[in-house]
Amino acid sequence: MISIAARLNRLPPTRIHRQATIIAGIGSFFDLFDIFLAGVLGTVLTQQFHLTRAALPPIIGSSFIGMFFGATLLGRYADRAGRRTAFLLNLGIYSGFTLLGAFSVDLTMLIVTRFLAGIGIGAELPLVDAYLSELLPARHRGRYTAWAYTIGFFGIPAAGFLARILVPRQPLGIDGWRWMFVAGSLGAAIVWVSRSKLPESPRWLESMGRTAEADAIVSRMEREAEAVGPLAAPEPNEIAQSGHARFRAIFGPRYRGRTLMLCVFHIFQTVGYYGFGTLVPTVLAAKGYSIVTSLTFTSLTFIGYPVGSALSLPVVERVDRRWLIVGSAALMSVFGLALGYASAPGVILTMGFFYTATSNVFSNALHIFQVEIFPTFARATAAGTAYGLSRLSTGAMPFVLVPVLDRWGPGAMFAVIAAALWIVILDITLFAPKTTGRSLETISQ
Repeated sequence: MISIAARLNRLPPTRIHRQATIIAGIGSFFDLFDIFLAGVLGTVLTQQFHLTRAALPPIIGSSFIGMFFGATLLGRYADRAGRRTAFLLNLGIYSGFTLLGAFSVDLTMLIVTRFLAGIGIGAELPLVDAYLSELLPARHRGRYTAWAYTIGFFGIPAAGFLARILVPRQPLGIDGWRWMFVAGSLGAAIVWVSRSKLPESPRWLESMGRTAEADAIVSRMEREAEAVGPLAAPEPNEIAQSGHARFRAIFGPRYRGRTLMLCVFHIFQTVGYYGFGTLVPTVLAAKGYSIVTSLTFTSLTFIGYPVGSALSLPVVERVDRRWLIVGSAALMSVFGLALGYASAPGVILTMGFFYTATSNVFSNALHIFQVEIFPTFARATAAGTAYGLSRLSTGAMPFVLVPVLDRWGPGAMFAVIAAALWIVILDITLFAPKTTGRSLETISQ
């Protein structure tokens, strides 16, 4: 019997592939919008609630701590109940509590609603990664996932420019930052409706023994492909995988090395990736720029995120994921240090743009890579667990980087970020397997 995986891997891209890529990308838009909302609003909320900079870490960190629980718990839930079901649950939680956060009357309510919204959105990106990796053919997996994130990363400059427009104003007499929460909530609700029409992952259905449902979905995709041209013969060695989505599976002898490698990677990569995006307004304020000016600078540098994601498209299937991660991390450390010590506005903007553009070549490679190295039955559990650590690390990061910034300045803060990136480089160089162009079943075996 030919496996579902073998049938999927012989397909050319179909309408279902493109539709899933676009809808997944729009969903990741709101995850990234929310993550970078923390940094954009950080300096504003110090004035709104009359806080010192020392009080910022609990505000910035609360949503990331929620994301840790969301990524860990909903990732495992996705392996038990299905990718599509988990998709709908996580966006529903996020949308509801983000809207509630817009009505925060004090700091405590804001922190609690940010934490609960974080639980909802925490699993979004690892779920996107798992779902697309299982639906897409091996030779197109990287490029289409990169397209999804290119769409998603427009959420970052959107957060920056929307803050630049709304924060200085009070539309209808309501603070601009509250309108940003409303925008995130309503947008996620719209995506929820679109996502409800997506098919379940056929690979996951097969791994659960629901072969008739998996066959129906793949047969529909095959009919779409056959309308364009004849299909290639499936590879006979691509066999279905089955098992139980348990933590002991990913920490057992077979996958323990990969799990630990990915955990170390996520603990430190987040310092490099989110250390810039969530704290750059605070860094610019420390350099003496006003809130309005720092938000303008932030918005301009954030354009680099979708640009960098688009730049990954020509190379993501040509260069092994490992070396894309290593090379882009090295460049991030250089550009970050240059920005930390820069004082001229032009240099700050240029280095900030280069940093964000390079970091999204890095990000696309890591999102494709992290789900390729585990079997279907535990893919979301493994990716969610490791990715959850990145959210915990991000939640702790302000407590480390903000004091360094206050005491020693932006240069020292970016030196800490660069050190974290070089730990990532060593981890991937020494322990990561090759994945580009290989079937998921071959990689995990």
